[in-house]
Amino acid sequence: MRNNITVIPALILGMTALAQAQTPLKVATIHVQNAILGTKDGQKAAADLQAKFNPRRQELEKKQADITAIQAQMRAGSATMSDAAKTKLQRDYDTGTTALKRASDDFEAEVQQEEGKIMNELGQKVMDVINRYAIQNSIAMVVDVSNQQAAVLWFDPSIDITVEIVKRYDEAHPAPGAAPPAAATPPAKKQ
Repeated sequence: MRNNITVIPALILGMTALAQAQTPLKVATIHVQNAILGTKDGQKAAADLQAKFNPRRQELEKKQADITAIQAQMRAGSATMSDAAKTKLQRDYDTGTTALKRASDDFEAEVQQEEGKIMNELGQKVMDVINRYAIQNSIAMVVDVSNQQAAVLWFDPSIDITVEIVKRYDEAHPAPGAAPPAAATPPAKKQ
């Protein structure tokens, strides 16, 4: 009798382990960048960034146009210009190119810093939504397919939860006065 009592719990544990092993694990994919930018907060942040940096971007474009004009002057007048005029144009070109490079590098660094700050802030909120979604839907693993260096070679789009996460994020974090969210499109299948 004592042997039967010991065998029954072991049998129950074995059957439970077998049942769990036969239950398929759920895996989902998400394009985190699309999810963040697809939320109302993400769209507002993108619009705010564009409004903040657009004047400087236009200023850089004007400087580039000025440098291009100097280049054209140098080509057009190379045969007829005096050496002093050529030297002045070359100096203006070199100075303008150096200034433009510095300004462009500073601009890009500032834009990247602002984008990173926004992605971190919104990313943390999106991660909270992903965690709740995964737990509620018994998902064992969520893979971010927005990273081109990820080892995901292929995935079935039916397991992509990006659109659902954007919807749940916007429900959890309503943004007053934000534009309605554009439909987040899942990334193309990788092959």
